[in-house]
Amino acid sequence: MTHTVEKIGGTSMSRLDELCDTLFLEAGSPRYGRMFVVSAFGGITNLLLEHKKTGDAGVYSAFSNADDGHGWHDALSRALDAMIAVHEKVLDHPGDIAQATAFVQDRIEGARSCLIDLQRLCSYGHFRLDTHLMQIRELLSGLGEAHSAFVATLILRRIGINARFVDLSGWRDEGEVNLDTRILGAMANVDPSTELPIITGYAQCAEGLMREFDRGYSEVTFSRLAALTGAREAIIHKEFHLSSADPRLVGADEAKKIGHTNYDVADQLSNMGMEAIHPKAAKTLRQADVPLRVVNAFDPGDPGTLIDDQPAKTSAAEIVTGLDVIALELFEQDMVGVKGYDAAILESLTRHDVRIVSKTSNANTITHYVDSSLKVLRRVEKELERLYPAASITSRKLAIASVIGRDLSGLSILSRGLLAIAEAGFEAVGASQGPRSVDVQFVVENGALDKTIAVLHNALIPPAQNRTLSAAA
Repeated sequence: MTHTVEKIGGTSMSRLDELCDTLFLEAGSPRYGRMFVVSAFGGITNLLLEHKKTGDAGVYSAFSNADDGHGWHDALSRALDAMIAVHEKVLDHPGDIAQATAFVQDRIEGARSCLIDLQRLCSYGHFRLDTHLMQIRELLSGLGEAHSAFVATLILRRIGINARFVDLSGWRDEGEVNLDTRILGAMANVDPSTELPIITGYAQCAEGLMREFDRGYSEVTFSRLAALTGAREAIIHKEFHLSSADPRLVGADEAKKIGHTNYDVADQLSNMGMEAIHPKAAKTLRQADVPLRVVNAFDPGDPGTLIDDQPAKTSAAEIVTGLDVIALELFEQDMVGVKGYDAAILESLTRHDVRIVSKTSNANTITHYVDSSLKVLRRVEKELERLYPAASITSRKLAIASVIGRDLSGLSILSRGLLAIAEAGFEAVGASQGPRSVDVQFVVENGALDKTIAVLHNALIPPAQNRTLSAAA
């Protein structure tokens, strides 16, 4: 096990030209023994699918919801223009720019022809567009990673690195293979000791990565590659260190790099919307006994944070984070002693693809804290109102701040956190702590999350002791 498998996220990819001398070269010489999985350049997948945070339509949304059949053409052209603008920014040589432009134009226009043909086919009653939507989503998402991997290969070859473009996107392939076969087939003739493979984060396969993982697919490809090739270590390059809190909220001098934690903490972070790695990708690495390292791509001398299965040597709070949620509350006086209420709520939330962050219940009330939009929750409410006409069902915007650590036992995090919040002059709507002592959650009013994180960090995280974050964070 002499090589590493490394992943570069979209935001860091957009600053690829800044990374050449630090991430890929050492004292001016190429650093081999590594495999790189790359995401699409920042913002490109939003244009190809839909905006991850705002929901604004991209090509996929415009195509799947098209009324006039033409709006998606404009969306695809905007994505093409954005992709060209990105590689014109990171590439210097006119020949490289011309190659990259020709490559992406070929892919985009190929996708356009495919969608036109599909739209024409589905104009006949025997064929339904909704049966092809997942394949369309996969096709479009693969365009972004193919573009970024091709551009990265060009820029690295230009500085003297023997880089190889490895395309897992299945472009114009005949037939389907499973994910392992796709990866192993593409890597069969790659020698990481003498060349640097640049691999697309999207992999076309029979399982359909987006069906299960949606936009977490690049980390699934990354982790599976590490497991299949017996990597010594899996490394994720981000534009910041994995730190005890967002330095913008608590101050760069107070936020500290975590340094070492375990996969339990990584899972809790994922639950709070702050993914160090997708939970399914983490599971793959754990089972293969491959440790994960999260590093700041722009702080090359720092070893970052190691994530493995080792327990903490001492109890400590390691990180404070949080997210805005909606509290879906069902109250019915006659609930006590009656079975089935919770099952019906879960079934409705699952049907509408609503992610549950946390839940609480008592004799006559069940509250689910969910990561969703009010629009979707309104549909859930209507379903539950039909099932339980005597119940009171409400939705309310709130936020959850979470204190996370490998071992929080004996630290009185719950009581100390509630006291700190009260002394800061505001109130926790709720709080909870599980018996495993890996996280404590504080529910606060909508709009109070940032202040709560800062207060909890100041009260519960040990001083930075000169281990401050890099200015690059």
